[in-house]
Amino acid sequence: MDTAIELDTSHIRLGDRPLIVCDVDDVVLHFFAPFLVFLDGEGHEFLPRSFRLTGNVISKASGEALEEQEVRRLIDAFFEAQEQWQTPFDRVVDTLGGFSKDADIVFLTAMPPQFWAQRRRLLDRLGLAYPLLASLQAKGPIVQALHGERTLPVAFIDDMAHNLHSVRDHVASCLLINLKPDSIVHRMAPAAAADIPQANDWAQAAPLIHAHITG
Repeated sequence: MDTAIELDTSHIRLGDRPLIVCDVDDVVLHFFAPFLVFLDGEGHEFLPRSFRLTGNVISKASGEALEEQEVRRLIDAFFEAQEQWQTPFDRVVDTLGGFSKDADIVFLTAMPPQFWAQRRRLLDRLGLAYPLLASLQAKGPIVQALHGERTLPVAFIDDMAHNLHSVRDHVASCLLINLKPDSIVHRMAPAAAADIPQANDWAQAAPLIHAHITG
Protein backbone atom coordinates (compact mmCIF):
# COMPACT_ATOMS: atom_id res chain seq x y z
CA MET A 1 0.00 0.00 0.00
CA ASP A 2 1.31 3.44 -0.88
CA THR A 3 2.59 5.55 1.99
CA ALA A 4 1.14 8.92 2.95
CA ILE A 5 2.13 11.87 0.81
CA GLU A 6 5.10 13.99 1.89
CA LEU A 7 5.36 16.12 -1.25
CA ASP A 8 4.21 19.71 -0.83
CA THR A 9 1.43 20.51 -3.31
CA SER A 10 0.20 23.64 -1.54
CA HIS A 11 1.58 25.98 -4.22
CA ILE A 12 -0.75 24.49 -6.85
CA ARG A 13 -4.05 26.33 -7.04
CA LEU A 14 -6.85 24.55 -8.87
CA GLY A 15 -9.90 26.28 -10.26
CA ASP A 16 -13.50 25.12 -10.12
CA ARG A 17 -13.06 22.87 -13.12
CA PRO A 18 -11.83 19.37 -14.07
CA LEU A 19 -8.25 18.26 -13.35
CA ILE A 20 -5.89 16.42 -15.70
CA VAL A 21 -2.76 14.98 -14.06
CA CYS A 22 -0.18 13.83 -16.57
CA ASP A 23 3.10 11.94 -16.38
CA VAL A 24 5.95 13.40 -18.43
CA ASP A 25 8.57 10.83 -19.49
CA ASP A 26 7.34 8.76 -22.46
CA VAL A 27 3.93 10.44 -22.19
CA VAL A 28 4.65 14.12 -22.89
CA LEU A 29 8.40 13.95 -23.63
CA HIS A 30 10.23 11.08 -25.29
CA PHE A 31 12.51 9.39 -22.75
CA PHE A 32 13.59 5.89 -23.65
CA ALA A 33 14.44 6.45 -27.32
CA PRO A 34 16.75 9.43 -26.66
CA PHE A 35 18.16 7.69 -23.58
CA LEU A 36 19.34 4.82 -25.79
CA VAL A 37 21.15 7.31 -28.03
CA PHE A 38 22.63 8.95 -24.92
CA LEU A 39 23.85 5.56 -23.66
CA ASP A 40 25.51 4.86 -27.00
CA GLY A 41 27.41 8.13 -26.77
CA GLU A 42 28.64 7.10 -23.32
CA GLY A 43 29.95 3.78 -24.68
CA HIS A 44 27.08 1.60 -23.50
CA GLU A 45 24.05 -0.20 -24.92
CA PHE A 46 20.76 -1.57 -23.63
CA LEU A 47 20.05 -5.26 -24.15
CA PRO A 48 16.28 -5.96 -24.02
CA ARG A 49 16.37 -8.98 -21.73
CA SER A 50 13.95 -7.87 -19.03
CA PHE A 51 12.01 -4.87 -17.80
CA ARG A 52 14.73 -3.11 -15.90
CA LEU A 53 17.78 -1.02 -16.67
CA THR A 54 20.15 -2.43 -14.04
CA GLY A 55 21.62 -5.62 -15.43
CA ASN A 56 20.69 -4.75 -19.01
CA VAL A 57 22.89 -1.68 -19.63
CA ILE A 58 26.10 -3.13 -21.03
CA SER A 59 29.54 -1.63 -21.55
CA LYS A 60 30.40 -1.96 -25.24
CA ALA A 61 34.08 -2.13 -24.34
CA SER A 62 33.91 -4.98 -21.82
CA GLY A 63 30.56 -6.59 -22.52
CA GLU A 64 29.82 -6.46 -18.80
CA ALA A 65 26.59 -5.22 -17.25
CA LEU A 66 26.93 -1.95 -15.37
CA GLU A 67 26.36 -1.89 -11.62
CA GLU A 68 23.24 -0.21 -10.28
CA GLN A 69 25.19 2.82 -9.02
CA GLU A 70 26.63 3.47 -12.49
CA VAL A 71 23.23 3.05 -14.15
CA ARG A 72 21.80 5.55 -11.68
CA ARG A 73 24.63 7.96 -12.51
CA LEU A 74 23.83 7.69 -16.22
CA ILE A 75 20.13 8.34 -15.65
CA ASP A 76 20.98 11.38 -13.53
CA ALA A 77 23.38 12.61 -16.22
CA PHE A 78 20.62 12.25 -18.81
CA PHE A 79 18.17 14.21 -16.67
CA GLU A 80 20.84 16.86 -16.12
CA ALA A 81 21.15 17.23 -19.91
CA GLN A 82 17.47 16.53 -20.74
CA GLU A 83 17.02 19.89 -22.48
CA GLN A 84 19.41 18.69 -25.19
CA TRP A 85 17.78 15.30 -25.66
CA GLN A 86 14.06 15.17 -24.97
CA THR A 87 11.41 16.16 -27.50
CA PRO A 88 7.60 16.31 -27.22
CA PHE A 89 5.20 13.62 -28.36
CA ASP A 90 3.16 14.34 -31.48
CA ARG A 91 0.05 16.46 -30.82
CA VAL A 92 0.72 16.82 -27.08
CA VAL A 93 1.25 20.59 -27.14
CA ASP A 94 -1.94 21.33 -29.07
CA THR A 95 -3.97 18.67 -27.25
CA LEU A 96 -3.12 19.91 -23.76
CA GLY A 97 -3.48 23.48 -24.93
CA GLY A 98 -7.02 22.71 -25.97
CA PHE A 99 -7.85 20.98 -22.70
CA SER A 100 -6.38 23.85 -20.69
CA LYS A 101 -9.31 26.05 -21.76
CA ASP A 102 -11.69 23.90 -19.72
CA ALA A 103 -9.49 22.02 -17.22
CA ASP A 104 -6.51 22.48 -14.94
CA ILE A 105 -3.43 20.50 -15.99
CA VAL A 106 -0.67 19.36 -13.62
CA PHE A 107 2.46 17.45 -14.64
CA LEU A 108 3.52 14.74 -12.18
CA THR A 109 6.89 13.37 -13.22
CA ALA A 110 8.70 10.42 -11.64
CA MET A 111 12.09 12.11 -11.64
CA PRO A 112 14.57 13.10 -8.93
CA PRO A 113 13.45 16.55 -7.72
CA GLN A 114 16.92 18.06 -8.19
CA PHE A 115 16.30 18.12 -11.96
CA TRP A 116 13.05 20.07 -11.67
CA ALA A 117 14.56 23.33 -13.01
CA GLN A 118 15.88 21.69 -16.18
CA ARG A 119 12.50 20.11 -16.88
CA ARG A 120 10.68 23.33 -16.09
CA ARG A 121 12.78 25.21 -18.64
CA LEU A 122 12.26 22.53 -21.28
CA LEU A 123 8.50 22.34 -20.81
CA ASP A 124 8.19 26.13 -20.84
CA ARG A 125 10.23 26.37 -24.04
CA LEU A 126 7.88 23.86 -25.69
CA GLY A 127 4.77 25.79 -24.68
CA LEU A 128 3.83 23.37 -21.88
CA ALA A 129 3.83 25.83 -19.00
CA TYR A 130 1.61 23.84 -16.64
CA PRO A 131 2.45 23.26 -12.94
CA LEU A 132 5.12 20.60 -12.44
CA LEU A 133 5.68 18.21 -9.55
CA ALA A 134 8.82 16.03 -9.57
CA SER A 135 8.85 13.15 -7.13
CA LEU A 136 9.89 9.50 -6.82
CA GLN A 137 7.07 8.85 -4.36
CA ALA A 138 3.96 6.85 -5.20
CA LYS A 139 1.64 8.83 -7.44
CA GLY A 140 -1.68 7.77 -5.92
CA PRO A 141 -1.38 9.78 -2.70
CA ILE A 142 -0.12 12.80 -4.66
CA VAL A 143 -3.10 12.81 -7.02
CA GLN A 144 -5.38 12.29 -4.03
CA ALA A 145 -3.85 15.31 -2.28
CA LEU A 146 -4.26 17.42 -5.43
CA HIS A 147 -7.86 16.43 -6.08
CA GLY A 148 -8.98 16.32 -2.45
CA GLU A 149 -12.70 15.99 -1.85
CA ARG A 150 -13.70 17.70 -5.08
CA THR A 151 -16.52 16.11 -7.09
CA LEU A 152 -15.26 17.46 -10.41
CA PRO A 153 -13.89 15.08 -13.07
CA VAL A 154 -10.25 14.03 -12.76
CA ALA A 155 -8.07 12.14 -15.25
CA PHE A 156 -4.60 10.61 -14.91
CA ILE A 157 -2.36 9.63 -17.84
CA ASP A 158 0.78 7.50 -17.40
CA ASP A 159 2.84 4.89 -19.24
CA MET A 160 3.48 2.61 -16.25
CA ALA A 161 1.01 0.17 -14.71
CA HIS A 162 2.14 0.62 -11.11
CA ASN A 163 1.47 4.37 -11.28
CA LEU A 164 -1.99 3.84 -12.74
CA HIS A 165 -2.82 1.22 -10.12
CA SER A 166 -1.57 3.53 -7.37
CA VAL A 167 -3.88 6.32 -8.50
CA ARG A 168 -6.80 3.90 -8.88
CA ASP A 169 -6.31 2.82 -5.25
CA HIS A 170 -6.52 6.42 -4.00
CA VAL A 171 -8.89 8.27 -6.37
CA ALA A 172 -11.80 5.99 -7.21
CA SER A 173 -13.49 8.38 -9.64
CA CYS A 174 -10.38 9.04 -11.72
CA LEU A 175 -10.24 8.26 -15.42
CA LEU A 176 -7.03 6.28 -16.00
CA ILE A 177 -5.32 6.10 -19.37
CA ASN A 178 -2.27 3.94 -20.11
CA LEU A 179 -0.52 5.97 -22.82
CA LYS A 180 2.82 4.53 -23.86
CA PRO A 181 5.11 4.38 -26.90
CA ASP A 182 5.83 1.14 -28.70
CA SER A 183 9.37 0.74 -27.32
CA ILE A 184 11.32 -2.41 -26.50
CA VAL A 185 11.17 -1.64 -22.79
CA HIS A 186 7.45 -0.87 -22.79
CA ARG A 187 6.75 -4.18 -24.53
CA MET A 188 8.32 -5.94 -21.54
CA ALA A 189 6.64 -3.75 -18.92
CA PRO A 190 4.00 -5.21 -16.60
CA ALA A 191 0.55 -4.79 -18.10
CA ALA A 192 -1.99 -2.42 -16.62
CA ALA A 193 -5.29 -3.85 -15.44
CA ALA A 194 -7.56 -4.90 -18.27
CA ASP A 195 -10.17 -2.26 -17.45
CA ILE A 196 -7.71 0.63 -17.88
CA PRO A 197 -7.99 2.12 -21.38
CA GLN A 198 -4.90 1.88 -23.57
CA ALA A 199 -3.70 4.59 -25.96
CA ASN A 200 -0.78 4.52 -28.36
CA ASP A 201 -0.68 8.29 -28.79
CA TRP A 202 -2.45 11.53 -27.95
CA ALA A 203 -4.80 11.19 -30.92
CA GLN A 204 -6.26 8.12 -29.19
CA ALA A 205 -6.10 9.53 -25.67
CA ALA A 206 -7.72 12.89 -26.40
CA PRO A 207 -11.29 11.67 -27.10
CA LEU A 208 -11.27 9.60 -23.88
CA ILE A 209 -10.21 12.60 -21.81
CA HIS A 210 -12.65 14.94 -23.56
CA ALA A 211 -15.60 12.61 -22.93
CA HIS A 212 -14.67 12.30 -19.26
CA ILE A 213 -14.13 15.95 -18.42
CA THR A 214 -17.16 17.19 -20.39
CA GLY A 215 -19.55 14.38 -19.55
